[in-house]
Amino acid sequence: MLFNSLSYAVFLPLVFAIYWSISKKGIKLQNAMLLLCSYFFYACWDWRFLFLLLFSTGLDYYTGWKMSGASEKNRKFWFWLSISINLGFLGVFKYYNFFASSFADLILGFGLRPNLPLLNVILPVGISFYTFHGLSYVIDIYKKRIEPEKDIIDYSLFVSYFPLLVAGPIERATHLLPQLKKKREFSFETAKDGLYQIFWGLFKKVVIADSCARYANEIFDHQDQYNSLTLVLGVVYFAFQIYGDFSGYSDIAIGTSKLFGIQLLRNFNYPYFSRDIAEFWRRWHISLSSWFRDYLYIPLGGSKVNEAKRIRNTFIIFLVSGFWHGANWTFILWGFIHALFFLPLLLTGSNRNNIEIAASGKKVPSPKEFLQMLVTFSLVVFAWIFFRAHNVSQALAYIDGIIRLKDFSIQYLGVDRYSYELMSLLLLFVAVEWFSREREHPVCGRFEYAKAILLLFLILVLGAYSNPSDFIYFQF
Repeated sequence: MLFNSLSYAVFLPLVFAIYWSISKKGIKLQNAMLLLCSYFFYACWDWRFLFLLLFSTGLDYYTGWKMSGASEKNRKFWFWLSISINLGFLGVFKYYNFFASSFADLILGFGLRPNLPLLNVILPVGISFYTFHGLSYVIDIYKKRIEPEKDIIDYSLFVSYFPLLVAGPIERATHLLPQLKKKREFSFETAKDGLYQIFWGLFKKVVIADSCARYANEIFDHQDQYNSLTLVLGVVYFAFQIYGDFSGYSDIAIGTSKLFGIQLLRNFNYPYFSRDIAEFWRRWHISLSSWFRDYLYIPLGGSKVNEAKRIRNTFIIFLVSGFWHGANWTFILWGFIHALFFLPLLLTGSNRNNIEIAASGKKVPSPKEFLQMLVTFSLVVFAWIFFRAHNVSQALAYIDGIIRLKDFSIQYLGVDRYSYELMSLLLLFVAVEWFSREREHPVCGRFEYAKAILLLFLILVLGAYSNPSDFIYFQF
């Protein structure tokens, strides 16, 4: 069930109405109702993978209790058992074919012809996200940061809560579980703000991302037919496609959750206004970046080690982040490139220079800030070439086309001739985000009703609903 589908437009109001109609009967009934709706939501993708979700949930719930009060030896046993099984499922479904194919290519280089079997299975939607929910819960119990959850319904809802189930944000037990324990009172202002954030997320998805996708797909799929300028535009379009698509999903998820009186972690904070790569990663996919920081980077020693280990830790964190996104060398190279971009900031101690939003309290940035944002955006866009390409060869050919052709004339495109209208729309979108960058989303604040009505109009007029497209991060 897609957030941008008619079925979700029917599903959400029904769940909302039932949820608040039973509020006087207590949060236990509300949580049970949300859990059943979440399982129905997930089963709409493929009911068979619902059993995998149930198994993962039961495993981590049981592991938490087995570690509680156990000897150190038994705690380690249950901890590593849970970690191994969770990562094992993730490895089989998401990475087995990658490792098998890579090993076969390596052996082929020695003149051998291995015949390794490949799995013909569909990647379960959201497996990377709900696996990380469970992993953080088990790790926090093992580190004695939290106590195991007693209520199986509450824990299951923490893992399977439908707004965040298939593409995040990646929640922490310390943040979400306490909210599931408290009585939730309906707030018109909170619900209204949630609805406005859903509108903004839908706009980013069906107007910005899906419009950019048509052009980006045309250019990347026929890159040998286009000149340097068009190839540059192609990756810029993809940069706005993936931002509009993924941050749009997060906005819809967070806004949906506000309708139920539950606050989810913020996942994006205007990342394309970053002044260096370190700031970009503090503002892009925040829940994943902070997850890797807390559960991988810091346990490795973080930055409180010698210089060689700091460099090692940096590359580990970015390479793992790239590999998390998909079983392809393009994602690993994407992570490697970002590590190279980040390294000078780390070595000079300037990776924490830009904490506050750019030009805070001002309407326009200084020339220095504008140049920093332009350079950072250019570096991010360059790395997106590897993220978008089907393989490394295509990415290198794409870059070669930009450098070698040296043709910067305006071209017709195979979709809608020139793309002036889309470029104008993107400039307007950037301007709206810039002047809203100190708020959670642009619709809140002054003239909110007028902005909400305008957004709905644009969504209905410019959005594509006859064949709604999946969100990009469903494949991760």
